[in-house]
Amino acid sequence: MNVDGFGRELAGCTGGKPFAILLLLLFACFVAPQTMMAQEPGSRRSASDLFDTIYDTAIGDSDRIHAYKTLVENPISPPDTKSPRATLESFLVIMRTATDLWVETRDQFFSNSNFFLTSKEKDQLELVSALLGKAALTFDMSAVPAASRERASVEIVLQMQEILDRVYLPALEEVPGVPAGLTQDNREPPERWTIPGTNLTIALQEDGPRAGEYLFTQGTVDRIPSDYDVIKALPIASDRGEDLYSYYIYTPGNLVAPQWYQYILSGPPWLQKTFSGQTVWQWAGMALLLLFSLIGIMLFARWNARRAVPVDPTLRQIRHVINPALLIVIANAFQFLCEEQINITGGLLVLLTTVTSVTIWTAAAWFTYQALQLIYLATSRSSAFNKASLDVSLIRTAFRVVSFLVAIIVLGYGATRIGIPIYGVVAGLGVGGLAIALAAQPTLENFIGGMILYADRIIRVGEFCQFEDMSGTVEEIGIRSTRIRALDRTLIIVSNADLAKRKIINYSQRDVFLFRHKIGLRYETESQVLRAIIADIRNLLEQSESVLEEPLRVRLIEYADFSILIDVYANIASTDLNAFLEVQEDLLISIRSIVENHGAGFAFPSSTVYLSRDQIPEPITDQAVSGHKEPGETSYSASGNSSKT
Repeated sequence: MNVDGFGRELAGCTGGKPFAILLLLLFACFVAPQTMMAQEPGSRRSASDLFDTIYDTAIGDSDRIHAYKTLVENPISPPDTKSPRATLESFLVIMRTATDLWVETRDQFFSNSNFFLTSKEKDQLELVSALLGKAALTFDMSAVPAASRERASVEIVLQMQEILDRVYLPALEEVPGVPAGLTQDNREPPERWTIPGTNLTIALQEDGPRAGEYLFTQGTVDRIPSDYDVIKALPIASDRGEDLYSYYIYTPGNLVAPQWYQYILSGPPWLQKTFSGQTVWQWAGMALLLLFSLIGIMLFARWNARRAVPVDPTLRQIRHVINPALLIVIANAFQFLCEEQINITGGLLVLLTTVTSVTIWTAAAWFTYQALQLIYLATSRSSAFNKASLDVSLIRTAFRVVSFLVAIIVLGYGATRIGIPIYGVVAGLGVGGLAIALAAQPTLENFIGGMILYADRIIRVGEFCQFEDMSGTVEEIGIRSTRIRALDRTLIIVSNADLAKRKIINYSQRDVFLFRHKIGLRYETESQVLRAIIADIRNLLEQSESVLEEPLRVRLIEYADFSILIDVYANIASTDLNAFLEVQEDLLISIRSIVENHGAGFAFPSSTVYLSRDQIPEPITDQAVSGHKEPGETSYSASGNSSKT
């Protein structure tokens, strides 16, 4: 007795060899008399009868027999789709061979009561999957997202098989076009042909990679699920006696249910009830998988948050890489278990595949960015990395930009995998890029400012610079801002756009250091001594190996308020500040020794105060005044009036 995965007896399943019918027909081609009668025009047949008729009409035609044999024995050969009849015949032949082998392998597995499939059974199921995939090539599946196309195509061909097993098909002579296996026909097939009594249409593909082939149209693919839901209650006209599509979607595993499914069958009957295309146990299993996945992510996030942050930047970056990698693993495991074990199908499968694909490809873009940053850190820390000849900050910025662009490319490719056309992705990136450019104008301005700093070589990491009202050592030139360490060890962050507009004095790019000092001698210094001091200082500078020959001058320049000023001007051949300060220190001490050896001294601000006693002037008398009177003028009276005579 043969039983299906539901534990039901199969009345019409013989369990014969997968190619027994084909071999018998090949034998009949050479030894049996050709006594069969052609179908009468206008007669109607079931899919099972039509399958038998296909082989009956091929008897005596070795080319057609070879073509049918190739269809079922060579999994990688394409179906014959040069006419509506060839497409329909290819589908029927492939599906009949696939379903017979499928049922035989399933019944053999359950009869042996093995917990795992044998290698032979695995090979047979792989052949069944390949044949189902080949049958799907007779459909235009271009509108189905690539991420779910493989599983969706299996459901489509199984539903189509069940529909054809419940309707009556026209005689082969009434199907337009050349039969499968023939290459010449005087009849010109129409561009479209619809199976009578249905809306299932086979049409000529006018463009695309399969132009010139007759395929079941996209509209047919879209309506097959609804047509199956309407017609599945009708009796099956074939000799299988069971609905293989129902067995496929309501049982776990891939094509053959595992042995543990018997425990579900022996459980409460309500576990087998269907809701929105899935059984109750499938809904429960998917919910548990989702719960365990979320718990795993939360536990890892909590454990990761409690760990000490590594001091080594490479180890910190490794932690950043692990996070998206773990998310990819969990999402793939969740999708695999839902598809291959719980066997979620239909619209829920499309939704689940879309959500997991979005998660996986988003995490993949995140992982790509972090992985490229890790490569940069590992490369920059390598002994082979020549830090003297490469601008480390520029390379770091370039890695960030490249990492971001590669992550965007990965994200765009993932968008095409979930069904978004490549043109839509490119257009979306263009529009999105314009929107981002408008919204992030300050950020782009800072980025361009950073590129200007790099291109002009104005500043580099490690250089000491003065930026108008601030100064410090450049620590990092990023995409948006530059970090400067001030002399008091405070960190100054300036946007690149603002920094590019500032007046910048780069002390680290000096080729020499200027040695210039004004020496003030006392006014008591004699002229001969002054000349000797100037000559000795000039000789000191000329004999020093650190002082350049030009320019070099030591001159008396001014008699100042409290000193005689000597200007000492020279360049020190050094680019290191510490080395310059050491040379300057030696020169200043030597100049002091010269001044002291000549008995002179340095002037300092002073002033001379002269003290003297002034004589008090005599009082003015009338006698003194009378000598200055004009004729006729009288003396002033006590009241202040004067008179003339």
